[in-house]
Amino acid sequence: MPAQDLRIRATGGGEFDCHLALPATPGKVPAIVLAAAVHGVDEDIRTIAAEIAAMGYVAAAPDLFWRTIPGPLPRSDKRTSERAEPRAQVIRAGEADLADTLAMLRTQPAFNGRAAVAGFCFGGPYALIGPKRLGFEVGVSCHGSAMEDFIAEAEGLAAPICLLWGDRDNRAPPPVLDAYSALAGRMPDMELHVFPGVQHGYMMKGDERHDAAAYAFSMQRIGELLAGLR
Repeated sequence: MPAQDLRIRATGGGEFDCHLALPATPGKVPAIVLAAAVHGVDEDIRTIAAEIAAMGYVAAAPDLFWRTIPGPLPRSDKRTSERAEPRAQVIRAGEADLADTLAMLRTQPAFNGRAAVAGFCFGGPYALIGPKRLGFEVGVSCHGSAMEDFIAEAEGLAAPICLLWGDRDNRAPPPVLDAYSALAGRMPDMELHVFPGVQHGYMMKGDERHDAAAYAFSMQRIGELLAGLR
């Protein structure tokens, strides 16, 4: 599928990299912005973007770590944790990058103007932040981490939100799953899926904890949610 790496001018100054995967079919379609884990826009994220483009949608994956240590990093690189700290500050700065990425998408002929955001691990909170105040209409979190710090972002949300974890995810212990389960129970637009026996990082094909069945289900839900934005 057509794909390219481009530069986006940041609102606050500077530029950052963004991987853009486009569908081969003509016409205007929804888009999704992928908020990567601390490893950045690596081969795993690019694979997800390519698969979404193959479904017939636009996928963009910005480098949300360009202010600290830019680019993808291997899982063995100790700098992955360094560039994600202080977490609250990096997350907050990334909000502007997601907004700038959405603005870039509005210049793409294939984009119909409606977008979702999907976060992975570190990027998980953007599933709530994006629809809350950044202009995204759908949020998806796959094995999101430190999500207990962002429960308040769900208050007042009316957008479709899909949260997916494994029940063996060490970054989402039972109290976190219980809290979001209670939240989903009273919010009709929020869905929660917990996969038995699945660990953290299940979406990353390059990770030994990857789970093919949970990955397939998650990609299916992403496709179905994007279909609702046509």
